Amino acid sequence: MTPLGLGIIGCGVISDIYLKNAALFPQLALRAVADLRPEAAEAKAQAHGVDALTPEALLARGDIDLVLNLTVPAAHLQVGLAALQAGKHVYSEKPLAVSLADGRRLADMAAERGLRLGCAPDTFLGGSHQTVRALVDAGRIGRPVAGTATLMLAGHERWHPNPDFYYQGPGAGPLFDMGPYYITAMVNLLGPVVRVSALAARSHDRRTIATGPRAGQSVGVDAQTHVAGVMQFDSGALVQIVSSFDVQAHGHAPLELYGTDGSMRIPDPNRFDGTVALWDGGWQPQPVTHSHGDANYRGLGLADMAEAILQDRAHRSSGDLALHVLDVIASLLASAETGQAVALTTRCARPEARAPLPIPTPAPETA
Repeated sequence: MTPLGLGIIGCGVISDIYLKNAALFPQLALRAVADLRPEAAEAKAQAHGVDALTPEALLARGDIDLVLNLTVPAAHLQVGLAALQAGKHVYSEKPLAVSLADGRRLADMAAERGLRLGCAPDTFLGGSHQTVRALVDAGRIGRPVAGTATLMLAGHERWHPNPDFYYQGPGAGPLFDMGPYYITAMVNLLGPVVRVSALAARSHDRRTIATGPRAGQSVGVDAQTHVAGVMQFDSGALVQIVSSFDVQAHGHAPLELYGTDGSMRIPDPNRFDGTVALWDGGWQPQPVTHSHGDANYRGLGLADMAEAILQDRAHRSSGDLALHVLDVIASLLASAETGQAVALTTRCARPEARAPLPIPTPAPETA
């Protein structure tokens, strides 16, 4: 397999795991990195033995086929459009964009130019979540009728040295930041969402940075930092979702799914690993039946997209999926603002399930 040349734009905190994992995937050949801060690009380039470039120079490189967009959410549209205009396939960190209109612009341009558009999260491709998918598809809980998706924490200013974008401007707030993990995981299991309703609130007008050179400084908050809603899926299932930066501690599982014949606990959708459990008079852990369930494989969706390009098949962490998830997020926030249920305007297919690991052949008995 001849790998696709990869260029990364955006050398912030999240770039470390992508840069580390790029070497794991034979579908990818990392060529260069770029950032508006030349010193940031240079540091990553030296650490990984690639070129440090300006974004414009990276997009002009003929040996780069695929651009990984790791910029802040507000820049996803500008950088994504520039990469597509340069003839590059684009894979973006979540969310796809900070508005549904911007997401449509990216999807439309990719389609017009015959290029692939992909987007995180790809954790639903991990071993634990693909095990869940296989159990659901096998009917182990019957027909799914309800579920919960719960992300509640005290805020990213506790660990991020520059948390401003989590709280200010387009794309801010826990639903834009963490919601894609939870919504994507449920769409992978249940298919598309057709209608949502929600309420939202903000508990603090300012947040204090806890780490880094800006420790002790405060950041203004204009985003809704606690969103509680319900997603109605095309299948009929109703899933409650809570996404919050206002909660110090709680005892809820990240995801649960309830069917006509059983219930299931699902691991953190921000991870590739975790314990899958079915209820049978008690929570019974299930064996993980799929690969990539033992570590942080961030970039698995990127590698799947590269392989799909090479094999001329559909990729799983697709632009259609990301656009639908963005529609869910925007519709939940619109419902919270208007007090009305909102019907979604996009649809997507469930991503194709990954194949399980081969069942080991028992070793022959020895005398």
